[in-house]
Parts: sequence; C-alpha cells; structure tokens
Amino acid sequence: MTTGDDAPVGTVEVMLPHYGRLDLLQETVRSVLAQDDPRWRLTVVDDSGELADDAVEGWCAGLGDERVRYHRNPRNLGINRNFQQCVDLVEHDLAVIIGNDDLMLPGYVGAVRRAHAAHPEVAIVQPGVEVVDENGAPARTLVDLSKRWVYAPRVSGSTVLAGEELAVSLLRGNWLYFPSICWRSEPLRRTGFREGVDVVQDLALVLDLVLDGESLLVQPEVCFRYRRHRASVSSAHAADGRRFSEERKFFVETADRMAARGWPRASRAARRHLSSRINALTRLPAAARRGGVGGVRTLARHAFGA
Repeated sequence: MTTGDDAPVGTVEVMLPHYGRLDLLQETVRSVLAQDDPRWRLTVVDDSGELADDAVEGWCAGLGDERVRYHRNPRNLGINRNFQQCVDLVEHDLAVIIGNDDLMLPGYVGAVRRAHAAHPEVAIVQPGVEVVDENGAPARTLVDLSKRWVYAPRVSGSTVLAGEELAVSLLRGNWLYFPSICWRSEPLRRTGFREGVDVVQDLALVLDLVLDGESLLVQPEVCFRYRRHRASVSSAHAADGRRFSEERKFFVETADRMAARGWPRASRAARRHLSSRINALTRLPAAARRGGVGGVRTLARHAFGA
C-alpha cells in the first residue's frame, strides 16, 4: 500500500460541491474514504439551500471520520458561486473540487501528492482519467474520443506545459477533466472563479492562471473515474443554445486578452474556437426537430458566425 509518506507535500483538501442525488454523493465520498494515502480532508459543500434536509449532514456525521466535514449554504448560490465557496473554504496546501458523482481510484491522493512534490512549481496537475457513464460502465463518447485523440497533447510521461503553448492547446479544445484536477491552493485562492460564468468556468479559471504565469503538469497515471452523464447541466444548456451564447462571449473576450498579452496564436485559436463551433453544429439537428427557433438561431450563429 502506498501511503504517500515519500511525498513532502501537505494534505489534499477535497471539496465536494453538492446539489442533487444522495446516493451518487455517497459513492463519491466512499471513494475518498478508500484512499491508500490518508493525507486528505473532505468537505461537502451543500448548496441545496432552503430545500436541504438533514440527510446529507446526518450521513456524513455517521461516518465517524473527523476528516469529513459538512457545510451547508444558508441559501442556494448556484454552480458558479458554490464552486467559489469551495475555494474560499480551502485551508490546506493542495485542493480538488470533485464532482458529486465522480470517483477517486484508491491511488489518487498519493499520485497527486507525488506529482506536486516532484513539480512544486506547477499550479495544476491533470492526472489520468477513466470515463464512465451514469451507470458506471466504460463510456466512449465523441467528446471524450476527441479530447484524447485530437486535442490533448501527445505525451508519454509526466509533462509540464505553460504559456502560449498551453493556452493554444486548451483553446483549440478543452481536453481537461476539471473534477480530477489537483490544484496548488495558493494560486487557486488568489485567482478564483469568474463571477457570472457557469458553463466555461473551468476553462476560464485555467486560462486566468496561465495568463498569470502558472503551469500545468500532465500526469498520465490513471487514478480518477469521471462520470459522463447524458443529461448534464451543460448538455441541457447546449440543447437550447444557452451554453454557446456564453461560450461565444467568452472566446471573443479571451481572444482580445491573448492579443493584448502578445500571444497571437492563442488569440487566433480563441477567435476560431473550432471545437466549440463543431459542438454547436452537431446540436443543430436535434434543436430543429424540437422546433426551437431561438435555439436553432443561437446554435447556427455560433457554428457559422465570424
């Protein structure tokens, strides 16, 4: 068993923003409890607001593990502000903002602690990920195949990326799996999530850090299981075009920021936002079948617009 004692870095703060099914949250929490490396602390940040009952808090307390904490927001903050609440509550050296239905494999904490110890200069560690569907079966969606074979950098071992090279890579297509990322807490707290950005808040945060001079480590060791739902928030927003309205605004602003930084290739990648356009294009037939004229117009504008 790997304890992680050879990794001279501190505790991994696992922040779990919760709104939804208790059974999936319980699976996620159990995956944290099953870690080989005990150097972690878990905080469930319940954003159920006025709808919250005592089930989640009671279940967490019943675990009898002092490393598991429960925090209830007095009112519903929404995705963006609850994620920022998670950042605000971080106290330890390293942090993970895990989805309330994703799973850590037993070696996750040890793997990310070793990665940060070997590369103390990096702010972001992206470990290897397995993708499963809502039932836990292996998933091979077009999105994930594109991430792996088209957009993700081809690396054979631990690789540090930074600067315009990293920005261009992510703006061509976001190949990261946000809930699996282990962050160095200081730059995460310093930067935080942009208010008012819901669908692309993860990419916005990473690019803000890259523009601030931070770097990312690709660590191919598979230690995380990411759950891909057909009926996710981003999928629902994509269906009626809301996702792409936000993305269009984001990429236009990002192109200007990259140009101002003197990164012309990154600016061009943001202005083209090719993967986002292709995604909008694939949604057009379904939007047309539903007869949503506004959604079709928004999707078409994003797919074919300048």
